[in-house]
Amino acid sequence: MTLEGKHALVTGGGTGIGLAIARDLAAKGAQVTITGRRQEVLDTVAAESAGLFGLAMDVRDEADVIDKVAAAVAERGPVQVCIANAGIAEGRAVHKMDLAFWRNMMATNLDGAFLTIRESLKSMRETDWGRVIAVASVAGLRGLPGAACYTASKHGMVGLIRALSEDYLGRPITFNALCPAYVDTEIVDRNTASISQRAGVSADEAREIMVSANRHRRLIRPEEVAAAAAWLVSPGSESVNGQAIEIAGGMM
Repeated sequence: MTLEGKHALVTGGGTGIGLAIARDLAAKGAQVTITGRRQEVLDTVAAESAGLFGLAMDVRDEADVIDKVAAAVAERGPVQVCIANAGIAEGRAVHKMDLAFWRNMMATNLDGAFLTIRESLKSMRETDWGRVIAVASVAGLRGLPGAACYTASKHGMVGLIRALSEDYLGRPITFNALCPAYVDTEIVDRNTASISQRAGVSADEAREIMVSANRHRRLIRPEEVAAAAAWLVSPGSESVNGQAIEIAGGMM
């Protein structure tokens, strides 16, 4: 399979799942714009491959998203693969949650996905093929204990994808969400410390809480999520549309 001549945009592309997807798309021939808030991280990653291009962008900032996506399109052509991946994950009980915490989570996860997709569609709509993939979570399909805000944001992402798939039925653009369980990324590392502090357990015990939540009792590799994204941009996936695909090691 080749993506030669295609421009892909991956938010949160400097680390974790986004980086795994970006590397895979570049290996398939795409010109991949990776975004994140730390230009130095993006520059280090972009040095790996002639097909990767780092562009600092804050998905919470509408003006920044508008300007940076337009700049990427001017440099590399219309976005035909949009991966709305940038996000944060943090648990907090509702009765201990202030509005600033809620709004930052929504601004990053849900508003960020909306803005990224909206701006990508401006050029994608003018082409004959497009793929939009939101990296949501199993928390987008069911409640995650102790993480009401995160759960709500990921449910919103899945709902956005399902609605857009209906809006574009019959056109050569598909919209799907990937819903992984706990993935072995920096987010798990950060949550290990948070869970350890909140639950009063050791770091190893905190990590085991996340590992045991996955039905196959191991953390998912970012490359496993990237493989699902690769399928969705491959020939033969044209009729997969409006789906929330679980990557969770078993039924949950």
